[in-house]
Amino acid sequence: MASFNTSPMTKRTSIGSFIWYMITSAWDKMVLWFISKMFAWALVVTLSIPHRYRMSHNNGIAAKGKVRIVDHPAFPPHDFFQPGRTFPARVRHASATFLDDAMNCIRSLSVKFSEHHMESPFDMEMNTGPINLFWSARSFLQFAKLRKQKWGVEYHDYYRIYPQGLEGAKVSLRRNPTSFHNLRYHSLTPYLFIGKDGIKRYAKYRAMPFDKEPETGITTDLSDWDTCNQRVFPNETRSRNYLKDEYKQRIEKEGAKYMMQIQTRIAADDDSPEIFNNQIPWDEKIFPWQDLAVIEIEEVLSWKDTLMTSFSLNNMPKSLGFIPAKSIYDYNSLNYMRSHSEVARKARIFSYKLFGYPPEIPYDDNRNVSEWSGKE
Repeated sequence: MASFNTSPMTKRTSIGSFIWYMITSAWDKMVLWFISKMFAWALVVTLSIPHRYRMSHNNGIAAKGKVRIVDHPAFPPHDFFQPGRTFPARVRHASATFLDDAMNCIRSLSVKFSEHHMESPFDMEMNTGPINLFWSARSFLQFAKLRKQKWGVEYHDYYRIYPQGLEGAKVSLRRNPTSFHNLRYHSLTPYLFIGKDGIKRYAKYRAMPFDKEPETGITTDLSDWDTCNQRVFPNETRSRNYLKDEYKQRIEKEGAKYMMQIQTRIAADDDSPEIFNNQIPWDEKIFPWQDLAVIEIEEVLSWKDTLMTSFSLNNMPKSLGFIPAKSIYDYNSLNYMRSHSEVARKARIFSYKLFGYPPEIPYDDNRNVSEWSGKE
């Protein structure tokens, strides 16, 4: 008969392995925490205070209105997303990273369930494209390290080393869209979703025009160089502020209306880490998108209010917050790092008190740039 007794040596090995696992896990989390804090403070001393800049997406426009949860939701019931519940709202559209709307840029939509410029019960930040250019804190740090911006070309080295980042750029950049309003925006990295039934789920968010207006600005069959070269076309006649101007005119004339949607999936102990990889969209046939809320925008905010309007992953109920991360290589470390950038956000707001508000982006300055002088 076979013996199932564990030898003392096996027991010591198992205990040693467990202790080593606990030490390395704690170390990985400490490294992630330290790097996230250091990165946030680096933003403070290099961008927030001296230049009054955001980390990116400085070229933006904000507006306000209301957001209303749909009356008959198909997603799992949740205490925060109560049917018919209405909030005041702020949104901000922006282009990253350059100040010229006519460049080939990622475009963004950030939504705040609040009329306050910072405080909010729920914020969500979304970008164009179904996949991202980076997928973890480690890849993002490489993305930032390898950036060499020169007149509209900046990530050639990064794309050469990380071809998956290049593929993300090819499907995320939008050149000369007719409006911020008709683009599709995705949260990409999943969040927690713990509904009334107490079941742990994960969720992704997206937003689109309510009337399903066709998306513009999509380019296909881009070469690697065309993706790296974000410059305006040599014969470009559109102004460097044409998207912001169009959005102002749209709001004044008819307002803007969006449908925000949610995609959920039940968590399982044996889930592959790849379900958190923002370069792998979830199968929409298995995890369909469901209508979440209607956003109606009625008034464009002033340049000063646009600067003051900020968004944070910390503005969420715990049952909808970011998913804990284990290391800088964890796919969820991106949201973890973002959540620790609060100090940079507050420092930028404080810098306005110290140095005043930067002037609006001028019409007649150099094109293909990511900075402006900040001088009147």
